Amino acid sequence: MNGRVILLVEDNRDDEELTLRALAKSKITNRVVVVRDGVEALDWMFRRGAHAARPEAETAQLVLLDLKLPKIDGLQVLREIRAHEATKRTPVVILTSSVEEQDLVRSYDLGANSYIRKPVDFAQFVDSVKQLGIYWLVLNEPVPR
Repeated sequence: MNGRVILLVEDNRDDEELTLRALAKSKITNRVVVVRDGVEALDWMFRRGAHAARPEAETAQLVLLDLKLPKIDGLQVLREIRAHEATKRTPVVILTSSVEEQDLVRSYDLGANSYIRKPVDFAQFVDSVKQLGIYWLVLNEPVPR
């Protein structure tokens, strides 16, 4: 295993389950690590706190980031990811139910690679995740580590 995982940052258990089911249904085989708040996301990304023992070679190939998170919101998580040399080029896709235009604008201003509103319909959601996976995990050329 190359240690390249999908980091899913999602506090809603139902949305987490839907995302995991959609990834599986789309035949995306990368291991998915789920964290449930902004602090845990940053701890995982930067190998600190409860995630200090995470193998250094295990890195996020893609971050799926919700915006409305406990402790630290998704925009602050994105800001921190972009502020560090080791993670500033990691693809971050905002995956949110927010319909606030300011969230969309701020996400791109802070360096989000993509912004996807979670569809209410499961079939649409599966299709969105499948397209997302094909692009970011198959077609896109990641920056060498």
